[in-house]
Amino acid sequence: MSLSDQIAQWLREQLAAAGADGFVVGLSGGVDSSTAAALAVRAVGPERVLGVLMPCHSQPEDARFAQKVAETLNIPTVTVDLTGVYDALMEALPPSDHPLAAANVKPRLRMITLYYLAQSRNYLVLGSGNRTELEVGYFTKYGDGGVDLLPLGSLYKTQVWELARELGVPQEVIDRPPTAGLWPGQTDEGEMGITYRELDRVLQAIAAGDTEGIDPDTLKKVQGMIERSAHKRAMPPIFHPVT
Repeated sequence: MSLSDQIAQWLREQLAAAGADGFVVGLSGGVDSSTAAALAVRAVGPERVLGVLMPCHSQPEDARFAQKVAETLNIPTVTVDLTGVYDALMEALPPSDHPLAAANVKPRLRMITLYYLAQSRNYLVLGSGNRTELEVGYFTKYGDGGVDLLPLGSLYKTQVWELARELGVPQEVIDRPPTAGLWPGQTDEGEMGITYRELDRVLQAIAAGDTEGIDPDTLKKVQGMIERSAHKRAMPPIFHPVT
């Protein structure tokens, strides 16, 4: 059984266990969300997958790529423009000097939107996080990290690219520089300061317990990313009084 068929089978099992009827996927126009949507279609068919476009001061090409993916997969879509909601909330909030404080509001608004639509249809929210991003914490806590299922969570970014080609994701989507769309011109690799291919190489070396061939500074950088983001990969700690 191919990897895509294994994931599709797993998705069907998860859907049945939850008593849900389908999947909601936020379509960003990037390779991860496109691959997640393609896997959902393979699992349950296009009529039970809803693609959601959620522009929020976004680049126009994001919607164009997302719509192309939806048309390729033949899935229905809903567009929810979050620009006004974001602006109103930012006007109500006190200003912050930390750029990510405002940027992370966007994925958290998208999470709210996806769960509203999912609950309205008895669907599950399908996330697009991959192993690379999860291990170094490159996601927004309770934003794009707030999902029901992570079909790509055990795959490195380089493996997602390969799977996307197998599933027929449009090549121009696969070739796009990965971005979370947090601000104009933002790219994942630029923000992290390391390419996905190099990051995958380091993470695979750490997983294998053999980092001999890894540049010490790069290894230290990645290990720091893993350590600082540990809280994102765990449920909130609960205090238990001593009895």
